[in-house]
Amino acid sequence: MKRSYLIFGILVLLIFPAANAVETPSGEWILKQVDKNIGSDNKITVGAMIIHGRRGSRTIKSKSWLKGTNISFTEYLAPARERGTKMLKLADELWTYSPSTDRTIKISGHMLRQSVMGSDFSYEDMMEDPELHKLYDAEVIAEETYDERLCWVLELTARDDDIAYYSRKVWVDKERFIALKEQRYARSGKLLKTTEISDVLMVQNRWVPREMLFKDELKGGKGTEFLLESIEFNADIPAYIFTKASLRK
Repeated sequence: MKRSYLIFGILVLLIFPAANAVETPSGEWILKQVDKNIGSDNKITVGAMIIHGRRGSRTIKSKSWLKGTNISFTEYLAPARERGTKMLKLADELWTYSPSTDRTIKISGHMLRQSVMGSDFSYEDMMEDPELHKLYDAEVIAEETYDERLCWVLELTARDDDIAYYSRKVWVDKERFIALKEQRYARSGKLLKTTEISDVLMVQNRWVPREMLFKDELKGGKGTEFLLESIEFNADIPAYIFTKASLRK
């Protein structure tokens, strides 16, 4: 009988560590699920940025058409001062059109680090490929609760030097595979930007952020809120939308 208990005890020790070891998936797999959750061939979004500045807050509404991960067209709808301003991204090239000057400008080089409409977002942020698993190596470094949700905490390290943020720390909801919180760092380890999602929405069997706060940690202020009004995945978008001619229409 004692020998049977001993054998049983050994089996428990052997089996349970092995079971625990497979409970936590790899960082790469988790990151791919996050990308898959938000990814789409084509999508159309309507949303608003609430920019909290030193002199108060202002809201800018926009509509965006996106093809894959590196082609997009955005038109600003309100307020009247910004209405008609447009932005076109084709791979690693970016153009903006201003109706007040009737000029189209290519944004490149150091200009990519400038703020978009005075927000905490830079043009560089807009240019970023959202498929993070192609840009970063991911490692699960902890399991924590954030906003009452169980999360895996991922540490992301850039594979190439030519990238805006050398490393990131991401809190991924275990059930919904959405990044609820994120910290973006320079190579020096300095914290550059943070993202916090306060509300999510189920659309076409996908979890997407409905309310998000994006903050540039190098400047003052309360950050920039983004409120999603609508999103359509796998939308039918005419090819002419993604042309420079559309900027002046």
